[in-house]
Amino acid sequence: MLGIEDSLALIKRGADELLIEAELVAKLKSGRPLRIKAGFDPTAPDLHLGHTVLINKLKHFQDLGHHVLFLIGDFTGMIGDPSGKNSTRPPLSSEQIQANAQTYQDQVFKILDSDKTEICFNSTWFEPLGASGMIRLAALHTVARMLERDDFAKRYRGKQPIAIHEFLYPLCQGYDSVAMKADVELGGTDQKFNLLVGRELQKHYGQPPQCILMMPLLEGLDGVNKMSKSLANYIGVNEPPREIFGKLMSVSDELMWRYYDLLSFRSTQMVAGFKQEIAEGRNPRDVKVLLAQEIVARFHGQNAAADALFDFEARFSHGGIPDDIPEVSLDAINGSLGVAQVLKQSGLMASTSEALRMIGQGGVKIDGTKIEDKNLEFLVNADFVVQVGKRKFSRVRIR
Repeated sequence: MLGIEDSLALIKRGADELLIEAELVAKLKSGRPLRIKAGFDPTAPDLHLGHTVLINKLKHFQDLGHHVLFLIGDFTGMIGDPSGKNSTRPPLSSEQIQANAQTYQDQVFKILDSDKTEICFNSTWFEPLGASGMIRLAALHTVARMLERDDFAKRYRGKQPIAIHEFLYPLCQGYDSVAMKADVELGGTDQKFNLLVGRELQKHYGQPPQCILMMPLLEGLDGVNKMSKSLANYIGVNEPPREIFGKLMSVSDELMWRYYDLLSFRSTQMVAGFKQEIAEGRNPRDVKVLLAQEIVARFHGQNAAADALFDFEARFSHGGIPDDIPEVSLDAINGSLGVAQVLKQSGLMASTSEALRMIGQGGVKIDGTKIEDKNLEFLVNADFVVQVGKRKFSRVRIR
């Protein structure tokens, strides 16, 4: 078993903020297994690598011998977490919540040890709490405190609506920590307000306040925005092996290190060694291959990782255009269509502004030739292959 100093180093790896470190050290010195909580609202059926940042950290705690509490917010999911949102989220039905909750369990046990993980549902304590209990809980916080939260404050100043039930979400997340007697809660940096509410409520109920470990929000494949399905910059846990492999190979060399910090289980010493080797002339691509193989093997097994590498080498190592690229027909506007619209409408870029930025960075090719003209127009009946980055392709026909 690792000592306190080494345990703390593993816990803090990749973390953005730890509150309060001295309290966590004291808890670690107690020698008892700590109760480590992380909550996920099952608002969509599939997880992506951004979600696994917290799950990976749970695995670190699990490897250190602590008790992992994986909370599925089947009650809070019906409220909808307003964190970071500029509008009210539509609540899901209980049927949607239950279906998504089952897929979450199937996916997280590709990382966590199922025999050492306690799955919790917060409907277990909120349904018995009832309306009177919820009113008593609401009495423990003020509207003024809620409006200190950045996203609520922005919406209030911007005269955007805030539904009353959204104020309940931080209280419910905080009460989860009371019900679970959490020693440590993990969350993203956008969850700080909610996590602190948990500490306050635990004090009110006579419990030692939980420590808070905040993890960064993982950037998506574009290297700029948070990984998100809506921005099409994500890598899904359930995607086919060669899709995961290819997407990871498409990330920039700089972003690769961020992914190593937050997604890899290789030691920090080994990663430091990779950096040194690259500084001495090793091709970064070789190190990226190791990361891609590790992630594919985690979700699909070692054989799938080997097959994905073989497939990638066969399709892309010589700069060739793959045979099975999607085809799309686009309508010309007044006899032609601009290149930025081609990139957006073909689904290769999320917006024309991102398309223009990618062209400016030299990341767009037409029939294998890099283009620099942002005003390039394609006439009716044009037929060509457009490539964005190293692995996004589409065959386009202009109608």
